Amino acid sequence: MHPAVRTRVTNRTGPTPVPRPRTRRIRSLIDADALRVLHRAARILMDDLPELTDRLLAVLREQEPAYRTALENDHAGTWEEVHRSLRHSVTSLLDPRSTREAAHRCTWSIGVTRAEQGLPLDALLHAFRLGGSLVWQRLVEETSRTAPEDIRLLVHVAIDVWNFVDEHCSLVADAYRQAERQLAWRRENRVRLLATALLDGTSRIADLPETAEGLRLPEHGRYVVVAVEVAGARPKGVTGVRSAPVPPGTSVYWHSGGEVDYGIVLVGEAGDGDDDQDDQDPVEALGLSADDTAEGRIGVGSAVAGLAAVGDARRLADLALSICPPEGGTVRLTERLPEALVISCPELGATLTEQVLGPLLRLEPADRDVLLDTLAAWFACDGSAQRAGERLYCHRNTVLNRLRRCEQLTGRSLARPVDVVQISLALTARRLLRG
Repeated sequence: MHPAVRTRVTNRTGPTPVPRPRTRRIRSLIDADALRVLHRAARILMDDLPELTDRLLAVLREQEPAYRTALENDHAGTWEEVHRSLRHSVTSLLDPRSTREAAHRCTWSIGVTRAEQGLPLDALLHAFRLGGSLVWQRLVEETSRTAPEDIRLLVHVAIDVWNFVDEHCSLVADAYRQAERQLAWRRENRVRLLATALLDGTSRIADLPETAEGLRLPEHGRYVVVAVEVAGARPKGVTGVRSAPVPPGTSVYWHSGGEVDYGIVLVGEAGDGDDDQDDQDPVEALGLSADDTAEGRIGVGSAVAGLAAVGDARRLADLALSICPPEGGTVRLTERLPEALVISCPELGATLTEQVLGPLLRLEPADRDVLLDTLAAWFACDGSAQRAGERLYCHRNTVLNRLRRCEQLTGRSLARPVDVVQISLALTARRLLRG
């Protein structure tokens, strides 16, 4: 066989083995040496943790005002926290696998605690980065002191040290933010509970300072409560009647309820005089939109003195809301006091209606409605038979004849002021209580 042929046949049996490079093995040896140097320096740091803690706290006292305050308020607690964190950091250099979870728990706990104490997150992250920098500096110092020729080997583990620092900075930030969200939710829920008690009239006197702080309203002042019922169901996820901010310069707290929302509006300082002369319009102060006032039902109570009386103000707002017509509108209690008097005690209103209008109510429906509508028109036209006739599309004499019949049936005279008041209130009671 030709030599060239033999060569080709031989090559078909498999590729010629390529010698494995020595780079990977050399790298492994370097890494092992670097870890040996790192562990040697880390063990020395474990013995010097108290001194390392003092050094870090000195730097923090100098550079971070928040930690300066923390040290003044609780030096022992802050020292212990920093010492514990450094111990976990150095231990993780020696045995990262078995100590990883404990180090994570320690960092997470610090993040939660500092969030609850109100220490700024930037200051906390700065402290962790300073701690990582100080640990690395001490590793270099100890290696330079004990084996200067090994300094070059530390470079191979520097990335691991700083990855550890970055990991724990991220972890403490996550813990801080999660705790912050939980704290915010608790604060909001607490404020909502305090506002609910205030509106229900069950708030304790001892809770008023906290309530005032939570609602950002002065404890002593004049308040009006506005009850707002929006037409139709709220869109999913909407918890209040409005999304626009309240106008600048107003002091308002919105309390979102199930069917009715309540706005607690500061309308003046305590002792300003006449409670009915409000310094500002409560509806305007709430920043309600034109759609809210046109399509919803709004009840505006009268002013009360002090947060402690907001429960009474809420009941007055509910009373005004109950007078509001079903199709919507705004009712101010101070402008509708006779109606409020009637509807505030439905039993008495029903009794008044029966005593005054009973003979008319027992007539045939067609006859009854004509007489009652004529009375209502006469009152609405300020006692003018002429204008009442125009409204009812009949002659003024027809109006007068119907009114005389009403007087005969009820035994009351429209010329006697006392009887006029009774008939007017009875008509109001029938209109409001009929539903």
